[in-house]
Amino acid sequence: MVKQISLDTWQIQHLTELLKKGSEIAAKTNKPIVLYRQTLEEEDQSYEEIVCTLTKDYVIEQLVTSGGVLVPSFHQQFVFTIDEYPQELSRKSRDRFLQLIEFLEEQIS
Repeated sequence: MVKQISLDTWQIQHLTELLKKGSEIAAKTNKPIVLYRQTLEEEDQSYEEIVCTLTKDYVIEQLVTSGGVLVPSFHQQFVFTIDEYPQELSRKSRDRFLQLIEFLEEQIS
């Protein structure tokens, strides 16, 4: 019998594989890969943004405030395993999910 999977399931598996490959690159270079930055709020020369990075075995989302006279500070930090993150991102933002697949495909190939 032929096994059938949904497009969503395939995309989650595909992103997981891309994250694993990216994680290996981050481990070899000893430098995290910035997956995306999203500015949430800007005022004068300061801003609040989400910075998402890929390290060895983990995806880290941080809420950062910096710029102007403000000393950079981290207000929240979420750490996901590579297997957890695609599901989490799929629930949060479908557009971001697809952008991340495209970004990693360009970086890894």
